Amino acid sequence: MIIIKLMGGIGNQMFQYATGRRVAEINGTKLKLDITHFDKNYPNTTSRSFLLKNFNIDADIASKKEIQYFRKYKKIHIRILGHIYNPLFANDSIYITEKSYGFNPEILDLKDNIYLDGYWQSEKYFKDIRNILLQEFTIKNKNEKYLKKLKEIETTNAVSLHVRRGDYISNKKLVENYGVCNLDYYNKAIALITEKIENPYFFIFSDDINWAKNNLKIKHEHVFVSDINLESHEEVILMSKCKHNIIVNSSFGWWGAWLNENQGKIVIAPKKWFKNESWAPKDIIPETWVKM
Repeated sequence: MIIIKLMGGIGNQMFQYATGRRVAEINGTKLKLDITHFDKNYPNTTSRSFLLKNFNIDADIASKKEIQYFRKYKKIHIRILGHIYNPLFANDSIYITEKSYGFNPEILDLKDNIYLDGYWQSEKYFKDIRNILLQEFTIKNKNEKYLKKLKEIETTNAVSLHVRRGDYISNKKLVENYGVCNLDYYNKAIALITEKIENPYFFIFSDDINWAKNNLKIKHEHVFVSDINLESHEEVILMSKCKHNIIVNSSFGWWGAWLNENQGKIVIAPKKWFKNESWAPKDIIPETWVKM
């Protein structure tokens, strides 16, 4: 089997699943998900929860016994002393930890019976199974509220605009490493879109919808989607149903744009993905997207 560790919000979970799914598909084996990170008793846990259950994914939940089997191969890193591990068991070709940001082509050649631990934020890990992911990242149960908004999107020249603030402002570590896109970015992105397409209708998604209402000045027709309290999996799929996308430095909006099947889509993304200058946005933004 292939086991992939899930952690973070829905966007990160989608990256992790997609990479694990690709490795499993190529090897003709089963993918299993380690969701212990979402257990309230898990060390250093956050308020995140397992959200992929809302999609038509093809994976089972790994058992405690299966996870323990692989964890014995993990090298434990202690900064002062370096790698401390049991030399009889530790094996980084079985328990595979992402070493750094950026695409690692060796992952594409992995074989069966491994555990993957990382974020894997590049389409290069799974681009060749795009058709599979388009089928699996679909919503199981569609409610009336979602369907009504979907109809609005499908009957307009829809442009999704994602505004992320939330933990990018409140979480000290994220403030230092990511930061938020400023109004100048949004204004330039909106201006470019309105130059390129006719009658754009902006659908605005945000974890701080009041800020978006008070600060975004959009002359064209627009609606604040997050006003109606949709679930995160519903919002990311609604983004993907828009014809064009303006995203920020967030995996949430990234997936909304990547799943967009419009052949002529324009996707605008921030050139500076990380505030931390030592982190270059290697391989995160697809080549066909507009960096601004």
